Amino acid sequence: MHSSPVKTRAIERGLPVYQPLSFKSAEAIELLRGLRLDALVVVAYGLILPPAALDSPTYGCINIHASLLPRWRGAAPIQRALLAGDAKTGITIMRMDPGLDTGPMLAVVETDIGADDTAKTLHDRLARLGAEVIGETLDALRNGRVREAPQPSDGVTYADKINKAEALIDWHQDAQQIWRQVRAFNPWPMAETRLGGAQLRIWEAEPREAGASGQLSAHSAQPRADALPGTVLAAAPEGIDVACGRGVLRLLRLQLAGRKALSAREFIQGQRLDGERFAQS
Repeated sequence: MHSSPVKTRAIERGLPVYQPLSFKSAEAIELLRGLRLDALVVVAYGLILPPAALDSPTYGCINIHASLLPRWRGAAPIQRALLAGDAKTGITIMRMDPGLDTGPMLAVVETDIGADDTAKTLHDRLARLGAEVIGETLDALRNGRVREAPQPSDGVTYADKINKAEALIDWHQDAQQIWRQVRAFNPWPMAETRLGGAQLRIWEAEPREAGASGQLSAHSAQPRADALPGTVLAAAPEGIDVACGRGVLRLLRLQLAGRKALSAREFIQGQRLDGERFAQS
């Protein structure tokens, strides 16, 4: 057990910290009411707030949600956006109601999802963006300048909680989809495969079936007609090319169980991979 960064910073700043196990008890609600809050800001909070908690602050409970609502309501909006290949995501500041991320929107800010973005880089960028927007929104609430807008009824999707089993790579999938999987599950739970029965985590990869010009680069392996999904087509310092159900995925950074993550150049110095086949189990 250790303190979260929020708790650590609060203690450093001399702020009181309360950690009720839930807000279902009368004691927790009385504690909340006793604080006489103007607003209660919620970020990545895993529990449902009952109506008594939602109604306690003067301006209500305000949620910083890491998606463009109503797309990706729920627990894992960042990972689901990456898995789906979304081109954009963002921050939605919403007033909470009893539903799951269904309340009216107070502010929306978009950001592009780059080809190099992982769940970590996107999380960190959205965290900074959310911090900026919530400050502006709270000032606007206090000054009566906020415009609430109901969420559209079209385009609702749900971002289910991440299951660790989803991280196991199925090489029969398209190279693009596996690439999204690698990015979405970095830094947790990490996309993984099996090499000789041992766990192999994939930290970084890129699809090689087509570059920006629509053509394979000169040093990319062409998928052989007889190459089974998961077969290593080439292992070079630039990367390890693996046949997928459609296309080729180049592995750039890998980690065997119990060892540190290595670049492809470092990895092939200790492993012979030509002709090997990665498996699911």
